[in-house]
Amino acid sequence: MAKTLFELLEALPDEDVLAASGDAMLNAPVVESTDDLQPGGVFVARRGRTTDGHRYISKAIELGAGAVIGEDDLTDLPVPYVRVRDTQAALGLLAAAYNDSPSQALVVIGVTGTDGKTTTSTMIHSILKLATGGTAGYISTIAADIGGQQLDTGLHVTTPGAPQVQALLAQMADNGLTHCVLEMTSHGLAQGRLIGVDIDAAVVTNITHEHLDYHGDWQGYRDAKATMFHMLKRSSYKSGVRVETDFEAYAPESHIPKVAVINTDDAGARTLLDIPTDVRVTYGIDGESDCKAEEIELRPDGASFRVGSAKFDLNLVGAFNVYNALAAIAVTRALGVNYKNIYNGLAAVKAVSGRMQAIDEGQNFIAMVDFAHTPNALKSALDAARTLIQPGKRVISVFGCAGLRDVEKRRMMAETSARSADITVMTAEDPRTESLDAILQIMADAAVSQGGVEGETFFRVPDRGEALYRACQMAQPGDIVIACGKGHEQSMCFGTIEYPWDDRDALRAALKGQPLRTLPTAEGL
Repeated sequence: MAKTLFELLEALPDEDVLAASGDAMLNAPVVESTDDLQPGGVFVARRGRTTDGHRYISKAIELGAGAVIGEDDLTDLPVPYVRVRDTQAALGLLAAAYNDSPSQALVVIGVTGTDGKTTTSTMIHSILKLATGGTAGYISTIAADIGGQQLDTGLHVTTPGAPQVQALLAQMADNGLTHCVLEMTSHGLAQGRLIGVDIDAAVVTNITHEHLDYHGDWQGYRDAKATMFHMLKRSSYKSGVRVETDFEAYAPESHIPKVAVINTDDAGARTLLDIPTDVRVTYGIDGESDCKAEEIELRPDGASFRVGSAKFDLNLVGAFNVYNALAAIAVTRALGVNYKNIYNGLAAVKAVSGRMQAIDEGQNFIAMVDFAHTPNALKSALDAARTLIQPGKRVISVFGCAGLRDVEKRRMMAETSARSADITVMTAEDPRTESLDAILQIMADAAVSQGGVEGETFFRVPDRGEALYRACQMAQPGDIVIACGKGHEQSMCFGTIEYPWDDRDALRAALKGQPLRTLPTAEGL
């Protein structure tokens, strides 16, 4: 896939290229990390929050970089150097150009929101795989389906970096895929990791309290989410996509419309209604919407509901999964998928990794793991847990709050659990370089403010393995223990070290009567 440097630069707006010293033939990808650099590739010196890529230019040249892109005014480098206005903006465009702009060969559905992104993306992917005869791919914070191959996208990350996203899209196009569902996090959008992706549909699940440590305030967080809808508006039109009978509307002479799908029951999501698009579809349960769920039945094994005259069944529990399904229905209908494929696609989703995932070791109570790590998600998970047990039985929640992240969330989540759970066990969740005891004190104070009594309705257990064990020991027949906050993640950060950790393994160990003691907090037990 060799290209000249000047060929790649054609992808950048003229005003963004400030100076260029020489051309070069490049036969390796565009990267932003020297760890990923291959000889003959392009190193983009991007400035981040914790480091500056310009510091690694010398190392990149030593490793064989064929060209360097940066923002500083540099001369006398032994390889061609291009000075640009913004390396963050340039990175995605250059990576897309090197990979022949793969998103232009795919129908791309972007999914963002505070909660529900992964489950909604999974549902859309399941529907599209049926509708396209198996030519739909998927990139999420958990995994990527690039067509006949499943890839892990990271242990403890959000949206992959721009070079990784473009490489995955290119593999999808090369493998003959026609559609891609792409989960878009606020960090990924704000950091430009999705620049260079042409999207055809934008779905927002909700916009509630999250990541304010990074985005500054709620408006900054909302604006990051809105980036996806502005990307939709700017994306080029695609024509000639025709896949089986569901997509006959996309005749060669027509183009695929730009579709925005918005949850109008969510106040934050409603703020995106004014961004122009070809087709706008709203969904919800409470208010008026284009795709409205009625006759909802929530069951211990799933849910059913009606949209218009069409009935749907889910194998996932909780009202929040009805919302996720509505988003999937709304976008796939707007793209031309028939109700039969939508029904079967939704029914085929039996579980989503780390999302209300049951752990069964023969115990006489329910044990589950969920990714809920925001106040809204925790409330939804605890409400769903309540529907799985009989009246008089108890919800026991186990969760923590991350260090070096949104401080206000610590109070809000503890208050939520104090109100919605019968017993709360507060524990570690990626404390990083902060004091775990200090984090737990904030949470304990918040629980007390809601009438919680330490030692009766809530407990502080710093070691997460021990916390899960104690929760299981407290559980009585018919109760539910739900571990929230880590879900599918495979590590936990103490200091600056990521220690291997999986809540599912830890909960299995606890159910077998032996706490998993692999974290630094277990050393003093």
